Amino acid sequence: MSGGVPPAGPSDPAGLSPQEKDALIRELRRQVAAGRSEVRLLRRRLGFAEQAADRSAGELLDRLREADPRPTAAPPATLAVRLGRGLGLWQSPVVLGTAAAVLMAFAVDGAIGIWQERSLAAQREARLLMEHEALTSMFVELKRIVPEPDGRSFLMTLFMQNVDPAVPLYVMLNAVGVYVQVGMGWQQVPSTPLGAGGTGVVKLVDSHTYEVRFTPDVTGWAELIPGYMHVRLQADMLVSRKAEPGTAIAERRTPYYVYLKPHGADDAEIKRRSKMSGTPPVFIPMPPH
Repeated sequence: MSGGVPPAGPSDPAGLSPQEKDALIRELRRQVAAGRSEVRLLRRRLGFAEQAADRSAGELLDRLREADPRPTAAPPATLAVRLGRGLGLWQSPVVLGTAAAVLMAFAVDGAIGIWQERSLAAQREARLLMEHEALTSMFVELKRIVPEPDGRSFLMTLFMQNVDPAVPLYVMLNAVGVYVQVGMGWQQVPSTPLGAGGTGVVKLVDSHTYEVRFTPDVTGWAELIPGYMHVRLQADMLVSRKAEPGTAIAERRTPYYVYLKPHGADDAEIKRRSKMSGTPPVFIPMPPH
């Protein structure tokens, strides 16, 4: 603050004269008024500066709102190149040859899979058809069982017939299994086919008969019917329409169940126990069970 300098005088106001005191008071009042004026001037200047700053900030915001959006910068042209195009991979004969080989391998593998699936389906269909023909195109029967003179063995006769003689069947005969029930289980007994017609492959045009000898020499056999053994006869064979069947072959398993009168049985005792009339037969056929 600027102001006048008080007049020189004694440092003790008490020693001043009335005129000097009045002059000193007026000078002090003047200086106070001048200081107040300077303060008001400073405040006014500060107010103008704040208003100017507010106006500048408002104008800047208005300009930013009214300005056009800044365009997005386009990526460099080198970034738009697709992978491998710049290297020329798809123009390389090695790459093209490798890709073609891979595609060819997939195509061949798919074709082989389709062929195998169709081949297996055809084989399954042929096998099912042959199994059906083996059951329906051939009739098999147990004709008789007679005791052998040795007092231990029996001779059974089996009969086969082709239902359609115009189409021959090729039948491979396996050994006939003979089982006698002992307790709750089955015990196999020796059996032997007789002659050449009981084994090997038989061309069945019309009918065929073959014989098998068996010896049911067991103890403790089950007696479901008084005086009779419970016997299971199982004839297993392979059937085909071709002499060289390949895979067109079917298995046929034909079981027979009979009650067999053993050698040396007492017919009178059997008749008494079973209340049977007439002579007890050598065997009594039963349905499969």
